Amino acid sequence: MIDRTWALLAEAAARGEWVALATVIGVNGSAPRSSGARMLVWADGRAHGTVGGGNFEKVVLEGAALALAERKPRRLAVHLTRDLGMCCGGAMEVFIEPIPPTETLLVFGAGHVARPTASFAREAGWNVRVIDAREDWATVERFPGCTVEVAEPRAVARATASSPLTYALVVTHDHALDQDLVEILLGVDLAYLGLIGSRAKVAKFLLRLRAAGVDPARFARLSAPVGLDLGAETPAEIAVAIVAELVARRRGVTVPTLARPENRPAGR
Repeated sequence: MIDRTWALLAEAAARGEWVALATVIGVNGSAPRSSGARMLVWADGRAHGTVGGGNFEKVVLEGAALALAERKPRRLAVHLTRDLGMCCGGAMEVFIEPIPPTETLLVFGAGHVARPTASFAREAGWNVRVIDAREDWATVERFPGCTVEVAEPRAVARATASSPLTYALVVTHDHALDQDLVEILLGVDLAYLGLIGSRAKVAKFLLRLRAAGVDPARFARLSAPVGLDLGAETPAEIAVAIVAELVARRRGVTVPTLARPENRPAGR
């Protein structure tokens, strides 16, 4: 019988669904399943596979629901007879891991900063799409492992749907294009929107956007200048600062960013 666990995990990730993977990691004595048995559990209670059935599986399903709600792994150790009243007589241990869906990072621009940023973000788990109309810059050779699109960035931005799993980074070679992309993407509900540039550039953009009728309340969605406050200068250093901010946003951690230096710890 073909084990579809990994295929179902991949399908769930592509659909933006969280799934808990429960794996039996220890068995002592008589038990309904051996080590390595797996079960997938969705937030709506659906399950694929089994870790043994009965009261033990009920406990695992409850643990999976908590793991999904808390976004934290759980480890359960249960004696089947003493704890659950099952007649097996043995003990089982299971590890429950919440598996996140695939997150996408849209990198608008294929320049010097975009290249290491895309590489680092891909290594950190993002599905990276690089968009640039310049064929000699937007190449798979410069962005290995990423989806590279030679396309008009504004058109791609307009086609971007709201999603809590989509991050966007504006790092193009043209200030007018940057401003257009920011104006478009501020109207989309994303997990993150970042813009590279100096504080002066950002201030001018916000003034122009306000004059263009963009609701100032939406400006809070924009992280600009993008990146953590690391004193970065080279493209690789700037890329580290940017991806570090992406990770902080993913993990819900408040850190000192260039856009919000007020988060800087006391003494700096």
